[in-house]
Amino acid sequence: MNKSPLFLKMNPVNKQIPVLIHNGKPICESLIIVQYIDEVWKDQSSLLPCDLYKRAQAKFWADYIDKKVFSNGRNLVFSKGETQEAGKKGLIECFKVLETELGEKTYFGGETFGFVDIALIPFYSWFYVYKTCGNLSIKEECPKIRGAKGCMEKESVSKSFPDQYKFFDFSNEMAKKKFGLFMNGTITNEK
Repeated sequence: MNKSPLFLKMNPVNKQIPVLIHNGKPICESLIIVQYIDEVWKDQSSLLPCDLYKRAQAKFWADYIDKKVFSNGRNLVFSKGETQEAGKKGLIECFKVLETELGEKTYFGGETFGFVDIALIPFYSWFYVYKTCGNLSIKEECPKIRGAKGCMEKESVSKSFPDQYKFFDFSNEMAKKKFGLFMNGTITNEK
């Protein structure tokens, strides 16, 4: 909410996070940043499949997550009444579709952690908020997504994953400042 002059200079159009500054040049938007990283450091292990069809499919599912999960989750958390219920229903539908795509695979790309997994992981931070604010238990409704098989077992993911209770507090503060809402919820130790 307190945007620095450098940040506003690097992302003057959307004025949103994240922004990656590489060689003094800004790259904006999460999925675009991940694709950029994948292309710049392609001599490392790739996040996108080499097969062009599989690559297109991974981009499709990441875009689906970015558009559908985000908008439905926002409605569930930052709305009331019918809009909130529509967000809850839409979120369950999105996660059910993603569960079907995941199937019995460890990762969306099969045995390889990749682009689609990276697109979905940030939403895991919201699971406690969804439960507390919208009475939506991802664990009960969409257990394959909640389990996410290997993602949370990866050290790079688990070490960078925010504490769900601190994230709830942050979300509550954001709801109050941006939307004038107070999230009616109590913190419990349930995971």
